[in-house]
Amino acid sequence: MSKKNIWTVPHGDGWANRREGASRVSETFDTKREAQQAGRDAARRDHVEHIIQDRHGQIDQRNSYGHDPYPPKG
Repeated sequence: MSKKNIWTVPHGDGWANRREGASRVSETFDTKREAQQAGRDAARRDHVEHIIQDRHGQIDQRNSYGHDPYPPKG
């Protein structure tokens, strides 16, 4: 079973990290910076993509720490 990507998302008055497809968040943080750092560390450890949303829920950044195919498809 492969690991799921990690999303840094707005959550209430703060921020949270959530695995792709999960209904609940795994961690909550007061600031976006703290959430991003924890999400980045987890994505690097699990070799998955880290997707970061802005306050409005739109994708702000994407960083891949997985085994990207070379040459890329498409």
